[in-house]
Amino acid sequence: MDFLDVKNKFFLIAGVANKKSVAYFCAKTLLEQEAKCIFSAQTESHAEAIKKLFPQSPIIICDVENEAHVKNLSQEVSKYTSRLDGFLHSLAFANFSDGVKPFIETKRADYLQAAQISCFSLVEVSNQLKDFFTKNASIVTISISNTKATSYGYLGPIKAMLDATVPFLAKSFSEFSHIRVNAVGAGPLKTSASAGIPDYIDNYLYAEELTLRKAALETQEVANTVCFLLSPRSSGINATTVLVDAGMSANYFDQNVVKTFTKNK
Repeated sequence: MDFLDVKNKFFLIAGVANKKSVAYFCAKTLLEQEAKCIFSAQTESHAEAIKKLFPQSPIIICDVENEAHVKNLSQEVSKYTSRLDGFLHSLAFANFSDGVKPFIETKRADYLQAAQISCFSLVEVSNQLKDFFTKNASIVTISISNTKATSYGYLGPIKAMLDATVPFLAKSFSEFSHIRVNAVGAGPLKTSASAGIPDYIDNYLYAEELTLRKAALETQEVANTVCFLLSPRSSGINATTVLVDAGMSANYFDQNVVKTFTKNK
């Protein structure tokens, strides 16, 4: 029995970067369950990279910073399907080329760019797709487990903005449908995108020690939760951020970690 009940259902996947990305694991899992995936790519070269990973699936060019691309998205989607049963928004960007600066020194242009890509694009793309969504479709975005982590820099507040956007988008959809909107708050993962965050490896190792099982969170574990939320089986979950961090958030005062710290003082 197909528990997820996603066979022959259509999903738009935004955010596949490579084989380490959350979106890649999600798409792979959905396809293994015989779902149909359409991918969005930022550029032609990005599309070529996705094509190598998923050669049988259609790819649409949509740079969410380009207003014309976003407005044209529905026309592009219509080339492949007249309906969507779900949308995965796994897009995030922050300019850390100069390293993480004190939050108070954040540049306006950097902040607005990150907010557009990492948060508001969820609203804009969902609006463009609203006529494609089936009545009970599901939208899922990827957030982080702790938006106050210093190493995330100004991306932390933007992810907090994303978490706050989810229930408002869900309420908006509820006015005319049963479409659900949720986020997955993932703990630190070993992804290429994360590697671009200064000092991220230290946070990753620290998070591993804080998990209750003393083993790092796996990207597939996050993907499993995402696919569940995209599926009809999660019909009772809406307007929330589901935390997936292997218990880390309940264990910030792990005694072994505390003792290690105090011994070094």
